[in-house]
Formats: sequence, structure tokens, C-alpha cells
Amino acid sequence: MDAFKQISAFAAAATRGSLSAAARAEQVTPAIIGRRIDALEERLGVRLLLRTTRRLSLTFEGQAFLEDCQRILNDLANAEAAVSLGGIRASGHLKVSAPAGFGRRHVAPQVAAFMRGNPEVTVTLDLTDRLVDLLNEGVDCAVRIGELADSSLVGSKLGEMRRVVVASPDYLARHGVPHTPRELAAHNCLSLGQQRGWTLREAAGGEVANFKVAGSFECNDGAVLHEWALAGAGLAWRSLWEVGGDLAAGRLVAVLDEFAAPPMGIYAVFPQRRQLPLRVRVFIDALKATYGDPDYWGW
Repeated sequence: MDAFKQISAFAAAATRGSLSAAARAEQVTPAIIGRRIDALEERLGVRLLLRTTRRLSLTFEGQAFLEDCQRILNDLANAEAAVSLGGIRASGHLKVSAPAGFGRRHVAPQVAAFMRGNPEVTVTLDLTDRLVDLLNEGVDCAVRIGELADSSLVGSKLGEMRRVVVASPDYLARHGVPHTPRELAAHNCLSLGQQRGWTLREAAGGEVANFKVAGSFECNDGAVLHEWALAGAGLAWRSLWEVGGDLAAGRLVAVLDEFAAPPMGIYAVFPQRRQLPLRVRVFIDALKATYGDPDYWGW
């Protein structure tokens, strides 16, 4: 029990930024939080937090330990909920955020299916490409693609997604097929305005590198690049979730597959909580069952 209280105090202080904020969350005094963290650091033989009168900051060891603690606390909360809630149905309001393009195609249909199975839950789906502040904007769960950087959030991996270089059969017939990433320099590459290059392996099975690309057209909307690729305007580096149907139908052709970078993770992220609401947990489980199935993506 003492070990659990120490870990809980450390996680609360690290994610909330102060002993007083952690004390309010744990419903104890700041002095008790401080003593629990001191005892934890003494037991582990390592400094986890650097404390001044103004702020707390994590050490390198503390950052690594926090990620494990958050996962353990979340798993424990879910286990308790699974036992204690029994046959209680999910209810209440759920606010979900997701990237705009991915959300329209792959989150909105899952929200609709979730609501059919859980009629007592209402949902707000916020589709935006900006980085949403979950705590300040009251978001219960956000779907994000790529590495997670915010240590104040808990992430649950839902599946994996990879990106592919594609072009129309017409474009490849007119301009040839690139056989190595270096040959991209000779092609018209359609890229996002802020994109500085495409991430591919330097050699099959080799190290990942960023390859500079150039072309006659840039756009900050990936859906437009997708349409231009279909129209035969050039090569595009797009996510499989976006172009999978076109590849299966032959409207687009993937090139340089042997040089593809490792897949990126698809995550559900949510604020650190002692107990995750049932509606959030059920929704995340539904996403995990769908996105974790390779057949869903047509791999």
C-alpha cells in the first residue's frame, strides 16, 4: 500500500507540476506528498524530481519512470472498473478529438457504430489538425498519429499506420518508375507546404533518412495532393489510410515499398485520471479492436 501511495503521489506531482496541486488531487497535504516522494526516491536509490520553491521538473530517470507509472495506474483503474461496474451501461457525454482527414474517414464511422451500441452516450467529435489541449478544452479522448510527447497525457496504442509513395499508372507510364529514393529528384513530387522532405530508408532494410523533394505544386491540404496524384500530376507521399482503396482498385500504384519507413503508431490519448469513465474505456476498446486488425487497413 505504501508503494502504491508513493507512486500515485509521484505521478500526480509530475503531471500537475506542483506538490500543492498533487495534494489537492490526492486529498492530502503537500507535506504528505513530499514525504511520499522522498520515500520513493530513497527506496529506488535515484532522484526522480528536481524540486525548487517555484516548480518541479523531471530528471531523465523520472521521465522514464513516469511513463511506466502512468500505464500501471491506468491499467489498475481499468481493472477495478471492469470488476465493480459489472453490467452497468456506458452513459453520459463523450468528447473526442481527431485529425481532420483521418477523423472523417476512420473515426466518424467508429463513433457512429459506438453510439448505436451505447445509446445512452452522446458524443461531440472535434475534427481539427491543431494540437488540442485536452484538459483546458474538456476533451475526454484524442486520436493521434505518431510519437507522443506530452508526459501529462496517457496513451493507449490502437494500431499502426504506414505511409507510401504513390502515383497514377498514367504518370508512371509517362515518367517512369523510381527504383530508389535518390531518383525522386527527377520526378514531380506533390508535397505539403510545410513538408521539407519524405521519410524513407536509404536502402532496403537500412537507416531512415529524410529525402528532399521538389515539384511544381505544393498544398497544405493532403486531400488535394491525393486528388492531384489520382489525376496523374506527380508522386505523392500519403498515409495508407487515405490511399488504400485507390491502391486496391488500381487507381494508384505504390512505389519504393522496400524503402518505406517503419509504421507510425495510432494512439488514443487522455488526461491522467484515477479512474477512466466507462464510456471512454469502451470507446477506446472499440477503436483498438478495429484499428488493430490488419484486414481493416488492407495490408
